[in-house]
Amino acid sequence: MKPEIRKIVSFEEETFIEGFKEVQTPVRMFAVAAVIKNPWAGRYVENLRPEILAYGPVLGRILTDKISEMAGGATNIEAFGKAAVVGQNGEIEHASALIHTLHFGNAYREAVEAKSFLSFTNTRGPANTPIMIPMMDKNDGGRRSHYLTLQFNISDAPGPDEVVIVLGGATGGRPHHRIGDRYQELKELGHDIENPAAV
Repeated sequence: MKPEIRKIVSFEEETFIEGFKEVQTPVRMFAVAAVIKNPWAGRYVENLRPEILAYGPVLGRILTDKISEMAGGATNIEAFGKAAVVGQNGEIEHASALIHTLHFGNAYREAVEAKSFLSFTNTRGPANTPIMIPMMDKNDGGRRSHYLTLQFNISDAPGPDEVVIVLGGATGGRPHHRIGDRYQELKELGHDIENPAAV
């Protein structure tokens, strides 16, 4: 059992001017997506685990290799995230199943030498649905400069019986970031950094 991949799509943008000011070091954001047949489309399946175990490592490795190449090496990636969009004959659970597994995400996390979890979206929609990939610093979840979102779309995907599986990355944070990080605000509010919700 292996994923039936119809195509792989890459997207990249590079920012030179932001907020009417030239960027000292251009920031690159990129994504790579696999458009696959949804193995559960059009029916209710109680046990999703066989496909999760079979598909996760394959998709994780293919997409990690491709996005690492786009970045000029995995360690050049500072912020990262993932996304899935399931076609209209599928469930949100199908999108979640294929990206919310260590069998998928760990390939990317290990390649970029990350400590943070992969931020994510999982949605359902027709072809040309906006694909939103939220990102965060790969090692520091409180580093707000690297809270980024990359958006793109694929004109013919997902089809009703497909899922789009996506990894995103960035070589830096937002240009001219100046809102600080969460640690200073936690200190101002008298919260413990190790227990930010004060529970």
